[in-house]
Amino acid sequence: MTRLIFLGPPGAGKGTQAKKLADSCAIPHISTGDILRNEVAQGTPLGTKAKSYQERGELVPDSLILDMMRERLNQSDTQDGWILDGFPRNVTQAGFLDELLEQLKQKCDRVVNLEVPDEVLVRRLLGRGRPDDTEEVIRRRLEVYREQTAPLIDYYRDRQQLVSIEGDRTMTEVTTEIKKAIDL
Repeated sequence: MTRLIFLGPPGAGKGTQAKKLADSCAIPHISTGDILRNEVAQGTPLGTKAKSYQERGELVPDSLILDMMRERLNQSDTQDGWILDGFPRNVTQAGFLDELLEQLKQKCDRVVNLEVPDEVLVRRLLGRGRPDDTEEVIRRRLEVYREQTAPLIDYYRDRQQLVSIEGDRTMTEVTTEIKKAIDL
């Protein structure tokens, strides 16, 4: 069983690496970003609420994300493992996740933190061509990340769960380093 959390700023390659690893381990890649984009595209109530925050470059409130994650981690395909990408985003959510995993009789094995310099992140994100990825919004998202998400690094380091990976390398090099760090 493999249960991992991927951390890192927007554009660090979390989604790409999490998807590759999830496919190779035959476990679900659970991306809050993908789930939220799907909700926005479908115009669901959650999607409509989330869209207003995303357009300002702000994080979607905890209450919306927490409900979504409780529902997702209760699904049958998560029993043999999972990779979380984009959750938790702050220490409050991490505490919620700890409680939820205890209720589900699961535990997180490792937390993978991808580290990439800001200028590389901005260049990568602008290159994706998403409508919400303007330089101003990207820089604001990086600011929000530093304020709200970066404290998770200490949270998981204190629990001896954190492994940090230099993410400004080729996709293959990063994948190889992640597999080594988590003993796969």
